[in-house]
Formats: sequence, structure tokens, C-alpha cells
Amino acid sequence: MANELRICRVDDLEQGQSLRIEARPGMTADIALHRVGDDFYATDDLCTHEHWSLGEDGALEGHEIVCCLHMAAFDVRDGSATRFPATVPLNVYPVRIVEGEVWLGLNPK
Repeated sequence: MANELRICRVDDLEQGQSLRIEARPGMTADIALHRVGDDFYATDDLCTHEHWSLGEDGALEGHEIVCCLHMAAFDVRDGSATRFPATVPLNVYPVRIVEGEVWLGLNPK
């Protein structure tokens, strides 16, 4: 589809891992993909408190991605800031699985 990109295969990302997806044509910024169990979530890659990559340097703890710079945290399901010093939420993006492949919607929910 025009507003989606194939990112990876389901098996490319282990449970509890995050991945930074570098901006590609159609994307305005890097996005982080997170796997919690069999579910996949996508958020902005940069922490809203201090521009730090959540996909490369964040720690996924259940449904919470923690920025390792200052320990700010966000819920990957809705982008809400869950731990100070973050107060601004992350954008979240639709993700769907099609025949074992992860597809990312390019427009925030």
C-alpha cells in the first residue's frame, strides 16, 4: 500500500527487542519498532525529553520503552509519557502483520 512500508519479517525481531528504522522516502523521521510478545508497536524513535534513540539505546520493559539517557519512559501502545522527566508523548504508528512480515503505516495514529 502507498502509505505503508515493509520493515522486516516477524522473526527478525525477538520478543522484548526494539529496532530503529531510519527514515526512508515517505517518512518524516526515524521510527522505533518494538516487539512485546507476539505484538508489534511503532513509536517515534527520539525521546521527547532529550533527543536520544529509543530503538537503538532504549530498554523495553513490558509495554514501556525506557530512555537510557535520563530514564524517561513511554507506553509503546499509545505513546504516553509514563515516567518523568518525559512529559510529552511519542507519536505512535499503525503496524500490521501480513504473512509473517511487519508493515508500518507512515502516518501517526
